[in-house]
Amino acid sequence: MTAELVRGQNHTLPQTRLEIRVSAGSPVVAGATLGDENGTVRGVEWIAHPGAHRLPGLEVSRQAAAGHRLAVDLEALPDEVHRVTVLLALPTGAGGPTRFGATAAPFVAVTGLDGTEIATFTLTGLDAESAVSALELYRRQGAWKVRAVGQGYAAGLAEMLADQGLAGAAELAASIQEAVARSLARSVAPPPPRTPEGDRVRHASGPSDAHPPTAPQPQPTAHPPTVHQPTAPQSATHPPTASQPQPTAHPSTAPQPTASQPQPTAHPPTDTDPGTQTAPAAPTAAGPINYAHPRRQHAAPPPPPPAAASAEPGQAPQPVAGDATGWSMDERLYNQIWGMFEDLARSAAAYRSAVDFAESRMGQELDRSLSDPRNRIGGTGDRAREEARAKRDELIARAREVLDRDLAQLAAEAAVVEPALPAAYAGWDNPVWHAHRIPMELPMALRIGDLHLPERTDLRIPLLVRLPLERGIWVDSGRTASEAAALMDTDRLRRLAMETAVLHAARLLAVYPPGEFSVHVIDPAGSAAGSLAPLVDAGVLAGPPAAGPGGVASVLAHLTRRVDLVQMAVRAGAADALPPDLDTGEQLLVVNDFPHGFDDRAVTQLRYLADEGPSVGVHLLMVADREDASAYGPVLDPLWRSLLRITPVADNHLADPWVGHAWTYEPPATPPGSRVLEQVLAAVTAARRAAGR
Repeated sequence: MTAELVRGQNHTLPQTRLEIRVSAGSPVVAGATLGDENGTVRGVEWIAHPGAHRLPGLEVSRQAAAGHRLAVDLEALPDEVHRVTVLLALPTGAGGPTRFGATAAPFVAVTGLDGTEIATFTLTGLDAESAVSALELYRRQGAWKVRAVGQGYAAGLAEMLADQGLAGAAELAASIQEAVARSLARSVAPPPPRTPEGDRVRHASGPSDAHPPTAPQPQPTAHPPTVHQPTAPQSATHPPTASQPQPTAHPSTAPQPTASQPQPTAHPPTDTDPGTQTAPAAPTAAGPINYAHPRRQHAAPPPPPPAAASAEPGQAPQPVAGDATGWSMDERLYNQIWGMFEDLARSAAAYRSAVDFAESRMGQELDRSLSDPRNRIGGTGDRAREEARAKRDELIARAREVLDRDLAQLAAEAAVVEPALPAAYAGWDNPVWHAHRIPMELPMALRIGDLHLPERTDLRIPLLVRLPLERGIWVDSGRTASEAAALMDTDRLRRLAMETAVLHAARLLAVYPPGEFSVHVIDPAGSAAGSLAPLVDAGVLAGPPAAGPGGVASVLAHLTRRVDLVQMAVRAGAADALPPDLDTGEQLLVVNDFPHGFDDRAVTQLRYLADEGPSVGVHLLMVADREDASAYGPVLDPLWRSLLRITPVADNHLADPWVGHAWTYEPPATPPGSRVLEQVLAAVTAARRAAGR
């Protein structure tokens, strides 16, 4: 029976191998400290945090997320450790809430390896605190117990660490937040939340096999195992981003699902969930914006299409495109792709966790067996080694069998989904582009590449980003970006980077209604003339590529003025007072070879556009080598972190928002010899002429 703790209450732990699950209303940093018999943290080596996520017997998440799973093995802790304190802190500079009182109360659960809850604690009553000691596992007379703490600190992580006796607490707190900022910069933003009726659907005609016993998954669970999506059609209002408070259901007590298992039912959403409101609410600074359609407040999204019948009873049904809920097929496909993305992430996490557990168990068994000197000689030691290896191989084989089953189902689903994708979601090799017509409404997302994991490299997941863009994109042209880039000629790599940027710009032009999207280009030295030729020849740019200091200054001044005027009009509620010559459509600024040709004023303007532009429809697409910008020192670090980094060659640098795997990103590319890019740009030009733009 689960013990629901209140602040100060304790409960005996029936086992020593545990999982601590955290669910919060917005992304939080999760960590843990080890304390001696007096509760003192003896040094930084006794703290597990995103920058150093593993300690003996303890593993925490590498990034900020709305949900976490912390792995704890109390028997593996050093003998001098008598206390484990679970810490939660709000990330700084992420654009989210700065105090726990502005978000839903965090929920913490201590579970066994099978997911059974042992004790739970909801951290209510928090207000100005930005860091909190949530739970404490402590040793008393040879037994371990858990205590609900809930001690908050208004001064943040530094004050909390100092309270536990750590010297240099401020420096460590700063380094932890720095590590969190780096992880957020590389993480793919999760889809926005939606109502429980929009959960991803997994049909199963019979019970699926369970995973073999595995160690707790060491990575965070950023959201419930469903893809979230607002129920309203998209409009000019920006959807919520990953940095905004996002409601999160309490973690399920069931074992971690795989791609072929039915998804667990989430707890009812909190009152901060926009989907639970019955009428549109006015946006407020303290809470999320309600995107519910006023005529749909009492209706659930239409159900997904029924799956095809199974060939035999007990087998999974054949996959179908649109096997997710949504108001339109595009929304269903979007949700289905994100569901496949999450399923693959979790299946790989379960397999890797099982492998780690098998290796760890083999090492422990060998240590116990060979600790007796009599077993180190003769056949006894050899038999112990053989038995330990056999158990390890059996566990890994069982885990691989489950993984292969999940991968096979996902591969079959991908084979059905890919041909059914609309142009905005499809790859350049999809025939849908040859019959593409410029739409009259903005699609909800755009494909910017593919992702895959080493467990099966041919299983590609489309990387979709929401529209309008919520963050800029940086195409890294540096040779130190990846191993593949290091082996490539510098000039060729920069050319590939610019060609990648051109493909992204062309795709954006092709999915926006005619005249509602403009592209500006800054090419200070004119070195990208060849790569830019398709855009220039088609006449789809807002003007010739800007070159030289004068051209750079002119374009930046024009876009900065637009941001200033639109912001003032929005704040004053006087949108009709904008100058008649102001283009209110979305704007994309493509910058080649940054920071060459940029003086200090231009750099400041560019940073301003990166920070303030997306909220009023001005977006950045930069092609740059970060090493070239090192002369500016740390002044440009916030700029890089605000952009989504992609590469012109395959590289495993992106992280998913659920378990934090390093995914290999494959940039978009047109088929060799194809003229699909020219055809699409010609269609953009024709649509603009027909619309009189």
